Amino acid sequence: MPTYEYECQSCHQRVEAVQTFSDAPLSVCEKCGGPLRKVFSGVGIVFKGSGFYKTDSRGSASASTTSASSTTSTTPASPAPVATPVSAPASPSTGD
Repeated sequence: MPTYEYECQSCHQRVEAVQTFSDAPLSVCEKCGGPLRKVFSGVGIVFKGSGFYKTDSRGSASASTTSASSTTSTTPASPAPVATPVSAPASPSTGD
């Protein structure tokens, strides 16, 4: 069952309550009778077991480096094409 934390809006006292999901939320402070409000905070998560890390779904590191080296090509790379300069069109002469 989850533990919920409430804070009184009048006296600012914090109260923890263990409740099921179907229980109604607390609404009245036991100390002063003021309204309670649910406090939300970050949840700590601990991943245990396999399948949670990006390396769990892959083979070992040595297997991936061997497969990468065997798939590389031994033929030399062809040189990149050389761009030829384009000349600007000739402007008409004014000949005055």
